[in-house]
Amino acid sequence: MVTLDLRHVASPAVRDLLHLVNHPDFDRTQQQIEHLGGCTEPIRLTGHTTTVDTTTGKALRTYTSSDDPTGSLLTTCGNRRASRCPACSRLYAADTYHLIRAGLSGGKTVPDTVRTHPRVFATLTAPSFGPVHNRPTTPGGDLRPCRCRKLHEPTDTLLGTPLNPAMYDYAGAVLFNAHAGALWARFTIYLRRELAARLGLTQKAARAVLRISFAKVAEYQKRGLVHFHAVIRLDGPDGNTAPPPPSATVAVLTDAIRAAALRVRVAVASDAIGERELTWGEQLDVCEIAAFGTDAELTDQAVAAYVAKYATKSADASGTLDHALFCRPCQGRGATLLPHGTPLPCTACKCTGQARPLPRLAVARHVRQMIRTCWDLGRLPEFTGLKLRKWAHMLGFRGHFSTKSRSYSTTLGALRDARRTWRTEQARAHAGLPDLDPTTTLVVGRWDYLGSGYSPGAALLAAGVWHRKELERQFAAEGGC
Repeated sequence: MVTLDLRHVASPAVRDLLHLVNHPDFDRTQQQIEHLGGCTEPIRLTGHTTTVDTTTGKALRTYTSSDDPTGSLLTTCGNRRASRCPACSRLYAADTYHLIRAGLSGGKTVPDTVRTHPRVFATLTAPSFGPVHNRPTTPGGDLRPCRCRKLHEPTDTLLGTPLNPAMYDYAGAVLFNAHAGALWARFTIYLRRELAARLGLTQKAARAVLRISFAKVAEYQKRGLVHFHAVIRLDGPDGNTAPPPPSATVAVLTDAIRAAALRVRVAVASDAIGERELTWGEQLDVCEIAAFGTDAELTDQAVAAYVAKYATKSADASGTLDHALFCRPCQGRGATLLPHGTPLPCTACKCTGQARPLPRLAVARHVRQMIRTCWDLGRLPEFTGLKLRKWAHMLGFRGHFSTKSRSYSTTLGALRDARRTWRTEQARAHAGLPDLDPTTTLVVGRWDYLGSGYSPGAALLAAGVWHRKELERQFAAEGGC
């Protein structure tokens, strides 16, 4: 092996890359990075596995991470957020697309007859907490001036910000985000009641003949408030395998959704901000989903693509940050508790509880004020359960970005298991290994978390893999062959 003198190479990343390239087992390192598909923050594991024949006790296959050039096994981070890992988020979006479409067109354990069930695409928005800069249009679709008398461009940074920040209800906006999950939960309860009423049934009788299935995704508006896009479908009592009664039509479902959204109320009381009643906004959109292959704009495929697009977004789409802002040593409290209960001032954040001072955050004024409001409300005892300081970077929203009811379709876990099984079979066939009988073999092992991320040189290789895959994807999208 030739020893390289890399002292003249100024870049540490390039030096590390040259070390990797000249390693005797570089092919194995490159294979691992290729397998990650351009993941930006892979998980490094150390450990071993052994495949044992349970009938004879013979070890059929063994693997240990110490045999790899890096001394660890690299696996994808699996992060759904595009701002954190574009490669893993793209895979998450693809899984979400197939999950949503299976619930509309069938497949993935869902029968094809599900496409005949009543289904709509509903959007529930946040109410107004004060006028903001926007791009209003006339009934004919022409753009008209904002309340500030200007015609804003689509990229104008003023869009979504208050016309009068001093009069904007920041406390109400933050509390709406924090209670958005509760609003949705109450909406589903009222929706079942409204459907039963419209069908002339008791709630118990309605449960015996139909079931509501749904899948939803959260999206941030420019003003920093979340709203939900939901696919809502009516099934028979056993789920997607049977249709609902003929009287449960799209018109009945649409009417029930509108009535249920109007009934939802969440009361919030505080000595500091008074009593509030949180509701959905007046802007409610409900559209029937057309079958695939029709000329309608809102088809199965279009809805699935739309939901998958927003499943990988985060609060950073509204101009905020994608990481927590509280000081981890003191958990945002500004002090740590000694064993006997005495508070010890936190030196890491200088008793502020903030990992970084809020005035120094590289965000717009409106976003900073929402974060500051989360911080101020988070210290109040009545809002302790909302964990507003922990979720200040999400502007108070602490719910899941995408959820579904149990009977809507398959699960993300099932899709990942199927992909994992396929990859295992491909690797076995590529290595020329025998097909093992799962009833007579057992895989035992131990894995420990070592860390995350690449070495500087490996990061350059991963960036090259992601760039190449992006070019291949764009080429395929443009009709290349």
